[in-house]
Amino acid sequence: MDPWHHDPRDPLEKISPGTFFFHFPSLCYASGRKLCYLCFQVEGEGEEDSWYDLGVFQNKVYPQAPCHAEACFLSWFRDQNLPPEEHYHVTWFLSWSPCPSCAEDVVEFLEEYRNVTLSIYTARLYYFWDPDFQDGLHKLWCAGVHLDIMSFEDYEYCWETFVDHKGMRFQSWDLLRDNDLLAAELENILRSTMNPLRREIFYHQFGNQPRAPKPYHRRKTYLCYQLKPHEGPIKAQVCLQNKKKRHAEIRFIDSIRALQLDQSQRFEITCYLTWSPCPTCAKELAMFVQDHPHISLRLFASRLYFHWRWKYQEGLRLLHKPRIPVAVMRLQEFEDCWRNFVDNQGEPFQPWNKLEQYSESITRRLQRILEHPQNNLENNFRNLHI
Repeated sequence: MDPWHHDPRDPLEKISPGTFFFHFPSLCYASGRKLCYLCFQVEGEGEEDSWYDLGVFQNKVYPQAPCHAEACFLSWFRDQNLPPEEHYHVTWFLSWSPCPSCAEDVVEFLEEYRNVTLSIYTARLYYFWDPDFQDGLHKLWCAGVHLDIMSFEDYEYCWETFVDHKGMRFQSWDLLRDNDLLAAELENILRSTMNPLRREIFYHQFGNQPRAPKPYHRRKTYLCYQLKPHEGPIKAQVCLQNKKKRHAEIRFIDSIRALQLDQSQRFEITCYLTWSPCPTCAKELAMFVQDHPHISLRLFASRLYFHWRWKYQEGLRLLHKPRIPVAVMRLQEFEDCWRNFVDNQGEPFQPWNKLEQYSESITRRLQRILEHPQNNLENNFRNLHI
């Protein structure tokens, strides 16, 4: 089907497997791919009969009426005349990240439609070395857009949802070749927004609710740490996030080692984590503390990661042995994290519903793990806290 026969405001239902495999590989440099494809999903978040739609837009490049895929979507969305009292979450899967002009259009769109949140997952970064393009991505992030490089799960979802695969099973082949490099580039571009955290990120990622609140972004690992001498002012306050194949806890260890702290002084480090450490990170943290007796480390976790699995319980007990206190974040810790690591604009922390009740429940679970090694939580699937 010739896409030029479609009005820019009329999305395609599907794209062919050939189009998907040619235009969506994760490459740092992808010559010959001048087209941009935008696969979208719009979810209304009302109580009943919520609106839902999806489709694909392609940019129009011929001279008579050029129109970028992002502009096609924005025009189409405005034409839907959706009820303004309902909240909508929009997800884009893009073959190229937005150009500076489209980034500004999206920011203006979100200012106009306060009831819309947007997540963008992109296969590639468009002119990521150009300061103007970097600035565009930074503006999107500051406007509350969730930005990320497409993961294997994202490719698989796009294949099932937006590709006319005719029953063919998804095979990643070479689609994710430069995925790690692009993820690192995007993090470098957005790094200035990591310190301090945006308020929206804090409330979503550090929330201790059993299920992620709306909008339903995936919860990731964030680690905020505060370093201070035993006697003296705070020396460092840093926020870190998981990177591909390098967890936030390992990045934290790298960061502290790079400081080359004076071993004749005692230092206190407090870490606030969205998830408790995995077994591998627990082992590395235990070894780090044993190798640095002049450092006192405390960990506060908002939620427990795979706490029903034996290896993860063993990891928590391993941390408990070499004098690393592991505790659950309560109201005091959330307020301290908000005050020291969040761009709070001078506003006080606003607890979410049942915060203290959730903290108490997670604390009891942690105590059972630490105090009763034979306790079996394998079948406790009602409170997974994922």
